[in-house]
Amino acid sequence: MLAVIRIVLLAVALVLISLYAIIFSLLRPFHRNNVQHAAKLVGKLHKLIGLSVEVRVPYDVSKHEPMVYVCNHQNSYDLFTVASAVQPHTVSIGKKSLKWIPFFGQMYWLTGNILIDRKNTNKAMGTIFSAADKIREKKLSVWLFPEGTRSYGRGLLKFKTGAFRTAVQADVPIVPVCASNTCGVIDLNRWDNGKMIIEYLPPVYLSEEDKSDVRGLTDRVRASMLEKINELSVETGTELPAKKGDK
Repeated sequence: MLAVIRIVLLAVALVLISLYAIIFSLLRPFHRNNVQHAAKLVGKLHKLIGLSVEVRVPYDVSKHEPMVYVCNHQNSYDLFTVASAVQPHTVSIGKKSLKWIPFFGQMYWLTGNILIDRKNTNKAMGTIFSAADKIREKKLSVWLFPEGTRSYGRGLLKFKTGAFRTAVQADVPIVPVCASNTCGVIDLNRWDNGKMIIEYLPPVYLSEEDKSDVRGLTDRVRASMLEKINELSVETGTELPAKKGDK
């Protein structure tokens, strides 16, 4: 019964927030802080699923210089948890099909996020160049999930290189954002679902070697994120069994 109540409340709250965000986005279309404003509201909904969220942001990130944020993507609850960690002057890149979700999709687009067609490689590559242009011209940061899909308890999946190519193209640092495990942790019928920690790692400033070896850069950032995610998950008591090949 508690799960049903929570689902209804989440749905109603998300629609109301989306409508509000659509209205203020129409008043200031594609403003550089629209996404962060809407994300902070959506991020408050983590309380409805019985989860407390702690966001740890180092001083280096608080300067808000243009960056590419890369974060692990676990499940659909990320919408209500990771959203609370989004920084000012930041937009995300999401799949084009999101725009068809009633209310939320229109809010996602109008706030200034970037939509891409993942089935079209040429268009996706064009989006990388477009995102890099926006980073440089509008002094925006971009938030991406380099796994490309939700992991659903499979651990940290192999990273795609798009986020890192965007950083190279825009010549901006990469900031890894690590969220402790929530897969198998949240039970909507349970009142208290514990704690989640989201921690920003120090910016990774790109060397010439990084720019010429994007795959190597990608794997190195993934390794540092995996180590931190495991640490955070141990701290919250939600660690997953070790995945073969990962340490």
